[in-house]
Amino acid sequence: MSRVSAIPSTLNLTLAIVFFACQFARRGVLWRIMAATLRSFLLAVLGVTLLVVAGCQTPPRHGSDKDALSEPYLRSAGDLVVLAGTVVHLRADGSRDHPALILIHGFGSSLHSWDAWAEDLMDRYRVLRFDLPGSGLSPPDQTGLYTDARAFELIEAVMARDGAERVTLIGHSLGGRIAWSYAARFPDRVDQLILISPDGYESPFFRYNQPARIPIIARLAPYFLPRPVVYLALRRAYGSQASPDAATLSRYYDLIMQPGARQALLERMRQTILTNPDRVLPGLQVPTLLVWGEEDRIIPIDNADDYLRALPQARLIRFNHIGHLPQEEAPALTLRPIKAFLQP
Repeated sequence: MSRVSAIPSTLNLTLAIVFFACQFARRGVLWRIMAATLRSFLLAVLGVTLLVVAGCQTPPRHGSDKDALSEPYLRSAGDLVVLAGTVVHLRADGSRDHPALILIHGFGSSLHSWDAWAEDLMDRYRVLRFDLPGSGLSPPDQTGLYTDARAFELIEAVMARDGAERVTLIGHSLGGRIAWSYAARFPDRVDQLILISPDGYESPFFRYNQPARIPIIARLAPYFLPRPVVYLALRRAYGSQASPDAATLSRYYDLIMQPGARQALLERMRQTILTNPDRVLPGLQVPTLLVWGEEDRIIPIDNADDYLRALPQARLIRFNHIGHLPQEEAPALTLRPIKAFLQP
């Protein structure tokens, strides 16, 4: 068997192990031990796979391929603008006379995650959303910086470009951490905060004041990322009420295959240094709404208790059968309490 013809068999084995490891992890202690063993074997398989495909790794898109890939997701060439020294994909909808909202997406996502909410909100609000550099249709940051402080510069640039003095920030996951961190740093610029499954508290791979411990699988992503792996990751982000459809899967996969995107995501992980939110949040006086899916397996709803202790004035809205992506899984249902919160 040739090296290239061996790839499908290796991929099938790899994906099978991923599937069973995810299933086992849901069960008892013995099953978790089995899952850990399978995961270790998976790492070995992926390592061998990488060696096998060293000369034929997943290529970045260039030239006409890149243009064809971007076309379904770019509404207008005018949405690609220069902000704070780098090209950013920015969409602005609604009248500038309306209160301004800035929507910040999560890790590996894009501004398209907000499509349904933006469509509903633009009649009463100025809706501003952008792809973080190296995500969606924003190319990698020309400064090479992917820190939260760099994200603050981009928020400031979006506001300055639109003439907004104050905004409401709506952030999901990574975007939630950026939103509350910005509000803590610049409280006079933020009217309200809406945090959907926000990141911020430490986890096994992200400890306070330490560089991230990046899993081997994440390090392989710039070189090798099969479409089924993206589907498995996206499916895990959804709850039991909905599943990602083919168009959603294609969008996530196509955008993560943009030139430099996977390396930029890896750099964002490398440059992430968490600060304990309990040292920052108690001083935050901005009205805050927390939104969480009961079935969130990415940032479990137990994290909401930490936020409520640090932000006693915050309110929590919980949704049954919803996972990590409320704005995509059930946009109409999950937007209702947000619209009520936004209304004076």
